[in-house]
Amino acid sequence: MGRYIRRRLITAIPVFFGITLLVFLMVNLAPGTITDLMGEGASSGADKAALEASLGLDQPLPVRYVQWLAGLFRGNLGQSYFYDRPVSRLIAQRVGPSLLLTGSGVVLAVAIALPLGILAAWKPRSIWDRITSVLSLISYGVPGFFLCLAGIAVFAVTLGWLPTHGMYTAGTFTSLPDLLRHLILPAGVVCVSSLGELVKQTRAACLEALGQDYIVTARAKGLTDGAVMVRHAFRGSLVPVLTTILSHIPHILGGSVVVEQIFGWPGMGSLLFSGISQRDYPVVMGVTVVIALAVLLTNLLLDLVYGFADPRVRYGKG
Repeated sequence: MGRYIRRRLITAIPVFFGITLLVFLMVNLAPGTITDLMGEGASSGADKAALEASLGLDQPLPVRYVQWLAGLFRGNLGQSYFYDRPVSRLIAQRVGPSLLLTGSGVVLAVAIALPLGILAAWKPRSIWDRITSVLSLISYGVPGFFLCLAGIAVFAVTLGWLPTHGMYTAGTFTSLPDLLRHLILPAGVVCVSSLGELVKQTRAACLEALGQDYIVTARAKGLTDGAVMVRHAFRGSLVPVLTTILSHIPHILGGSVVVEQIFGWPGMGSLLFSGISQRDYPVVMGVTVVIALAVLLTNLLLDLVYGFADPRVRYGKG
């Protein structure tokens, strides 16, 4: 197993550097720079050139990339142009809200998808099966930004039940009930966006497990259908369901950028969006590195789950 883990780590290293290089080139080759915003009041081209030199933007791209990598290895993600603060400190302030939002949405989706998928597999063509089909259709077919706008229109504008912006109500004492009220809508969108794949995979895995020989043996022993489904079929389907949950996390991280921006949620997604709009290259690169590491670690964990579940993955092509 140790060799298998080392192979996966060695494979992830060039992928990580490839991601950082690609994002660095895309950000720095985009039209316009931060000096176009910061130097609007510059009286001459010399002032703008001096501003670029002070920010290190007068260096060639390869030099700037190597300098950025050297800082990364020292734990320094650079200084934000716009906020004039260390990027690592900005990200540290945003990680908690992002984890709260995505974690709540994923946990809620899993809590809904698992029982619905089990019921749909247990009773095909029943009302539960139809509910899972409708939820899957909404999850797959409706874009995340439309779910955000629909949720705001119904629950905030029409009914007036929920707030639409931020983590807390401005000007009031922060409290857990106020936080939960602000969390319901964005976490609900993350949940609905994740339900389709989770419900579909749970149902398919349980149906496949129900056709195995050990299920026939369990029924021959006199176990009820419910006991067979929960104690045997669902246990046999845990590995594909777990891998589906893990493989879906990168998509959730990407989709949360839109959700955080629409709801004004102070997470890494909204920080990334503001960094792009303000051409704050260190912020964009820093957030990208954190997200890339999260995705790579998730994929590594997914590979480990496959390796533990199926030894052929470890000793075969691996």
